[in-house]
Amino acid sequence: MHASTLMWGVLFGSIGFGFFVYGKKQKAIMPILSGLGLMVFPYFMSNTVLLVGTGCVLVVLPFVIKR
Repeated sequence: MHASTLMWGVLFGSIGFGFFVYGKKQKAIMPILSGLGLMVFPYFMSNTVLLVGTGCVLVVLPFVIKR
């Protein structure tokens, strides 16, 4: 594991935790699902470019899909 992969994983996990807490307080399903995805997916990605791409999509997803 490279340091950059670890740092991106920590960053996306922190953002995911924020989304999860926000979604739980607002009772909104999309931030909760996106937050869970952001917290879990770095464990399964070893390619840094794929990690950043997937993380960016999951961060933008709650703003595009408002439910």
